[in-house]
Amino acid sequence: MKKLIETIKNIWKIEDLRTRLLTTILLVLIYRFGSFIVLPGIDPTALTALKAQTSGGLLGLLNMFSGGAFANASVFALGIMPYISASIVIQLLTIAVPYFQKMQREGESGRRKMNQFTRYLTVLILILQGPTYLINLSVQLAQAGSALPSGFWFSLTSTIILCGGSMFVMWLGERITDKGIGNGISFIIMIGIISRFPGAVIKEFASRLGDAGGGLVMFLLEIVFLLLVIGVSIMLVQGTRKIPVQYAKRVVGNKQYGGVRQYIPLKINAAGVMPIIFAQAIMFIPLTLAGFSQSESLNSFVGVFMNSNSFWYNFVFGLLIIAFTYFYTAITINPTQMADDMKRNNGFIPGVKPGKRTAEYLDEIMSRITLPGSIFLAIVAIMPAFASLLGINQEFAQFFGGTSLLILVGVVLDTLQQVESHLLMRHYDGLLKTGKIKGRSSGASAY
Repeated sequence: MKKLIETIKNIWKIEDLRTRLLTTILLVLIYRFGSFIVLPGIDPTALTALKAQTSGGLLGLLNMFSGGAFANASVFALGIMPYISASIVIQLLTIAVPYFQKMQREGESGRRKMNQFTRYLTVLILILQGPTYLINLSVQLAQAGSALPSGFWFSLTSTIILCGGSMFVMWLGERITDKGIGNGISFIIMIGIISRFPGAVIKEFASRLGDAGGGLVMFLLEIVFLLLVIGVSIMLVQGTRKIPVQYAKRVVGNKQYGGVRQYIPLKINAAGVMPIIFAQAIMFIPLTLAGFSQSESLNSFVGVFMNSNSFWYNFVFGLLIIAFTYFYTAITINPTQMADDMKRNNGFIPGVKPGKRTAEYLDEIMSRITLPGSIFLAIVAIMPAFASLLGINQEFAQFFGGTSLLILVGVVLDTLQQVESHLLMRHYDGLLKTGKIKGRSSGASAY
């Protein structure tokens, strides 16, 4: 406790860090406040059916990512996921389209152009998702005995408000990245997830307390298992394999350089939490299709993929995570560049020739450690489905692994690492007495 108080005092002494933390808190409060501002013309008391619909399944996850804004019919109801979906498309285009490959090689100017394309695509996705959300909202209000205001102008203005709300959330994320603690978009998602956690725990505790015969014991076992899964998730995020690199001796004048051995830490899960976010964004596509389709056969097919506890949903979700883990690792880690950097600095891996053979060796190692890492990531991601089958409340089950827990763990570790780096840079003790906090790879924090 004394160590914690001392750390808080040290954080407050650093003006830059204090300003960044206060800025982040202010922006988060604005985001949370906007999550409760209901769309004009909608009766908040008639949203009971919508809240029941978002208590589980794919809509439950979407509601969690938006911090409850989806169920509240808020101006922020569409959340940040359209921006992430657009980012996925743009990153895929950098592999397949030469024009985007050229932009990627242009450095800062190319990055600005790609960000601009991402924003345009985000608006396009929002224009498609806005009417879909209003159609679903109309159905849910009808079940509660209410109705949306009729007319074209209401639909048009509500779609514009929903689009503007999501773009404002994106702007808040960018401000957190620039002026706050960093990783703004990921931080926005984490806030949405963590805001649902207290309510989920209380609801699960109440349900177990009402069970006859060992309900409280079951709740305690669930908490222990949750802590175990959190520990495993931290190891998954931080796990590395060290590759030894020997630097040759060089004599310049009277000084000797090199002759030392260092290690390259290759992460078992180099892509971090991004494969989960990518795969989840893809799984939201059926939700959009369902709103525009009147075909019963298509809607029944789409319905299977809207149930997050169904076999086919989790099977496809797991395969997407494995595929995106390889994809994101490939675009964030370049073995050829690593081999060239080692060669320029007179470094080599013992037993491996410098240059092309080193690049092939590093690529082979990354492929070997990425496979088990991606499979384990997929298993952790579908863990909530097994928790639901064991009778755990749907809202609480979403924290037993899955998208929510991995994003939560990854972003919290990154945030703590940012704070610790500020403390150590100014010669204060870090957050831990021994060792350093390891965040995700830089590539996993791309947003």
